[in-house]
Amino acid sequence: MDLSMLLTEILVASLGLIVLITGLVLPARNNYIASGIAFWGTLLILLYSIFSFSQQGAIFNGVYNVDLFGNFFKLLFLTAAVLVMLMSWKYSNRFHKKSEFYALIIFATLGMMLMSAAGELITLYVGLELMTISFYILVAYLLTDKLSGEAGLKYLILGSLSSAILLFGISFVYALSGTITFESLPASLTNQPALIAGLVLIIAGFAFKISVVPFHMWTPDIYQGAPTPITAYLSVASKAAGFAALARFFMTAVDPVDMVFDWTLLLAVLAAITILAGNLIALTQKDVKRLLAYSSIAQAGYILVGLVAANTYGLKGVLFYSMVYVFANVGAFAVAAAVENDTGKTGIEAFSGLSKRAPLLAAVMTICMLSLAGIPPMAGFAGKFYLFAGAIQSGYLWLAIIGLVMSMVSVYYYLGVAKAMYIGENETADGLSTGGALKVALWICVVLTIVMGVYPGPLSELAGFAIQAIM
Repeated sequence: MDLSMLLTEILVASLGLIVLITGLVLPARNNYIASGIAFWGTLLILLYSIFSFSQQGAIFNGVYNVDLFGNFFKLLFLTAAVLVMLMSWKYSNRFHKKSEFYALIIFATLGMMLMSAAGELITLYVGLELMTISFYILVAYLLTDKLSGEAGLKYLILGSLSSAILLFGISFVYALSGTITFESLPASLTNQPALIAGLVLIIAGFAFKISVVPFHMWTPDIYQGAPTPITAYLSVASKAAGFAALARFFMTAVDPVDMVFDWTLLLAVLAAITILAGNLIALTQKDVKRLLAYSSIAQAGYILVGLVAANTYGLKGVLFYSMVYVFANVGAFAVAAAVENDTGKTGIEAFSGLSKRAPLLAAVMTICMLSLAGIPPMAGFAGKFYLFAGAIQSGYLWLAIIGLVMSMVSVYYYLGVAKAMYIGENETADGLSTGGALKVALWICVVLTIVMGVYPGPLSELAGFAIQAIM
């Protein structure tokens, strides 16, 4: 066994411990040293992951997979972590201990990596718990903010419940099949009602993590109460980890050709309800973080469409859209973080006249929201094209139509924010100051959102190579 294939995970775990220890050893006023170690360390690991992307192999007898599919999502998680650290640079002045904040982000990233590469259910569960427990603390990290404390408690209770449901489903599958490894499960699956119930419970556990209706009720409150950088990380990386694990499980452990039950139809119904509910409820929101929360629920429905298709176009769309969603959503939340830092509010009225106070922030927010709506030439359009094309190819025309119609509906509430920024009046004439780190994150998000929309070929090809590992 070549442990060098685990070098990325080892480096991430070591970096998290180093940041944590640095924060404990140095005085609180030197927290910026731990922050710098966390950012530059994560960036270097990201560069290493890019150069070692082609590394492949199964270790621990198939328990853990190092393949292009997992490597793709590792790049996504590390990219999201780097962007979130950049947008947190000024925002984190509100925290008592910066070092623990950045260490927990790194440990959450490690949990996501384990989820995306796990080849059996216990490893998958361990990765999920490492990620989720880190987020329990991060969501409640604003010690003097009642909303943050309330959000952390809600997330702890509901997250624990969903984890218990997932573990209960895993126990059903193991009891009736005698195995938990993905490779050996297909030969052991039968039409026993208890086994089908176990698979349904596993779907329910995953559905909570990716905010699928009716398991979405936690999302708006947690997104509104959590520190804005953590809300951004939850909405992109945590969701992508859930989809990576779900895709690997259902494409390798539950054979879609010889299905125990029609799980694609079940996921199709969930996707349709999620798209409808997310977009329609978002129409009534007056707080930008809650609006983006319901938008995030709708985006989960769109990505689920690709998993329902379970073909080349659909799965490519899952990976492609998950990646471009990182830049669009982090960009939008980065602007929200800057406005919240300046005004202390995240209501739409706080964004009034933003184009006059901070033209860059207004432009980035508009471009990112147009990408989320799927308007060309933004990257979101290409992503939705792959997802809906895959659904049509698999015979789910009705699902593609729902997705297309609701994408047009979403333009209304996205442009409502743009209207406030460009037409709304603000009594404050002062400019809105943004730190240099936040500006770097904004430029990265907006440039890549446009470039990947105008020229989606390289990312599309990369996603195409990655899905071969699970098809």
